[in-house]
Amino acid sequence: MSFKNHFNALGLVLVGMFLFCFAGNLTADEKQKAFKLGIIGLDTSHSIAFTKILNDPKAKKDLQGFKVVVAYPHGSADIHSSASRIPRYTKEIQQYGVKIASSIDELLSQVDGVLLETNDGRPHLKQLRKVIKAKKPVFVDKPVSASLEDAVTMYREAREAKIPMFTSSSLRYMASAQAVRNGSIGKVTGCDAYSPCSLEKTHPDLFWYGIHGVETLFTVMGVGCKTVSRTQNSGTELVVGVWDDGKVGTFRGIRNGKGSYGGTAFGTKGIQAIGPYQGYRPLLVEIAKFFKTGKAPVSERESLEIYAFMEAADESKRRNGQKVSIEEVLKKAGWQGWVKKPSSKKKK
Repeated sequence: MSFKNHFNALGLVLVGMFLFCFAGNLTADEKQKAFKLGIIGLDTSHSIAFTKILNDPKAKKDLQGFKVVVAYPHGSADIHSSASRIPRYTKEIQQYGVKIASSIDELLSQVDGVLLETNDGRPHLKQLRKVIKAKKPVFVDKPVSASLEDAVTMYREAREAKIPMFTSSSLRYMASAQAVRNGSIGKVTGCDAYSPCSLEKTHPDLFWYGIHGVETLFTVMGVGCKTVSRTQNSGTELVVGVWDDGKVGTFRGIRNGKGSYGGTAFGTKGIQAIGPYQGYRPLLVEIAKFFKTGKAPVSERESLEIYAFMEAADESKRRNGQKVSIEEVLKKAGWQGWVKKPSSKKKK
């Protein structure tokens, strides 16, 4: 072997030994760096439940690599049922290795992404603006806001800043609802969805808890709702939506009697019961995918139609059950039309 060839061979061996030693010295955390998450708002049980699942050292592969590392407690200020939880949840979340930040800015300096969990939708816009300024992707828990106007503004500002934003109720990810959405009963011709619907005076009627059943309805029916009408009494909400292709979907909000989550979907090839509810894990899997890809699994249009549906239901109540158009309430909230996707067709 020539000196030159001998030198080249020796060099390859040394490089190989270096790479082997370097790789062998990597810690598990270095090999798979955790995506650090911060929680804003410790006034909801979601904050604890999400952290317990995400920070589980025995988490399955689809949730590995994510860890809640810091939380900012506040939070609802004047909704007693929420604000009263903050001291207890602040203490409890620290058991999972989560630090407590004194401000949202302090939290944002330590994370790769944000779970905006504040149970009160009213401060969400102000909180989101800090997240946008820090250029962090964000999941916004329900309700996305306490007004349709704020929801429209939040989506517009996040889109203009090119910050990924995702919101959803965990009810969207019931296996049966996803199966119907993906064609298990053919083309959907209608759906009757239901959920508990407790009221909170600081939020539009359906935003506070009816969102769960409305999200189930839209998961099955998709976008395209045109008009909404509502009937209400002390124990029940009944909201009827008519879609642009003529199909009809209903939401029943339950306040008296047994409360549960579910519904019935109708299709060209069958009828499917929707349920049972399967907890938070399916939603967290989608949140993990969202943070990995930067792409929200629910479109801006669908999320805003859901909140427009609920706002139109409130407007119908004010008009004694008359039909109200989705477009009307969206425009009143400052919506300027759906953003068209760039054409994939090449110019000739």
